[in-house]
Amino acid sequence: MNIIIVAGGPEENHPDFSCFPVNGSVWVGVDRGVYHLLKKGIKPDYAFGDFDSLDSREREWMSSYELPLFEYDSEKDKTDLELALEWAVAEQPEGIILLGATGGRLDHELANIQLLLLGLEQSVPIEIRDSQNSISLKAPGTYEAVNEPEYPYHSFLPFNGPVNGLSLSGFKYPLKQQYLPMGSTLCISNELVNKNGTYSFSGGILMFIKSHD
Repeated sequence: MNIIIVAGGPEENHPDFSCFPVNGSVWVGVDRGVYHLLKKGIKPDYAFGDFDSLDSREREWMSSYELPLFEYDSEKDKTDLELALEWAVAEQPEGIILLGATGGRLDHELANIQLLLLGLEQSVPIEIRDSQNSISLKAPGTYEAVNEPEYPYHSFLPFNGPVNGLSLSGFKYPLKQQYLPMGSTLCISNELVNKNGTYSFSGGILMFIKSHD
């Protein structure tokens, strides 16, 4: 089972929702993300939020659907997305995909990227996707990279401290046991030269970003 969570980020940043299977996935709307899903003809299985980003007309239209609601006060210590993500991680799905988590307010976007740590701590893969990017966090280990036409650029960034022993194989710019400090742009916009490649590292947390122009 995969859980797809749609947050309230601007629609222009959304990927094509038709790329994700409606059947066989659990769809979750968060705050304005519920409205985005219903507009696209997808009835979410669960809805989270205080819904303060909706006006009265939008809320009235949304309430015409019978939705399992987890409704919260607007004044709280966690964002609606964090609450929804904690629930999703506890379900121990095969993976979680976050949509609508980028764009708009920068404080929300940066906080949403940091929420990827929840999956890393619980060994549940979480990926943020938008119209140009796929973002995930990796623990030390060895991983396969696949040449995907929609994501020609692969970037590697240290997340909350330096990364040790980064090696890249099958890439245009290979590396071997590279130390990657915070603030380094060494590993921005690499490209695979083969159908597949690998990347590995021995210490730290790595942010892996696939993107296109």
